[in-house]
Amino acid sequence: MDIKTASALRRLRLVSGPEAISFLLLLVCSVLKRTTDFNAVPVMGAVHGFLFVLYVLFWADAWNRAKWSLGTAAFYFLMSVLPTGGFFAERRLKREAEDAVIASRARNEGVVGA
Repeated sequence: MDIKTASALRRLRLVSGPEAISFLLLLVCSVLKRTTDFNAVPVMGAVHGFLFVLYVLFWADAWNRAKWSLGTAAFYFLMSVLPTGGFFAERRLKREAEDAVIASRARNEGVVGA
């Protein structure tokens, strides 16, 4: 994996957690708006919208650089529209990055033909 691909995956991983948190906070604010006088939906909506747009941009960049299959790309996009999906995406991206580092080191040391 080259440095640009690794960077694209890292950016996607780093934005997936905050995007998931903002989604959950937006849902809480929506409930509070309907049950109390507290209305933070406009603020949380803007924050979540910004993070969602970043996620989609980073997702498209990662898809292009990592040469994901349609199924993998669809999985990561689906994770962005589920309330807790960003947490699962972050864990899977972290695992993939660690596996890529291990494979790269093994190739460099001549241990495997990976």
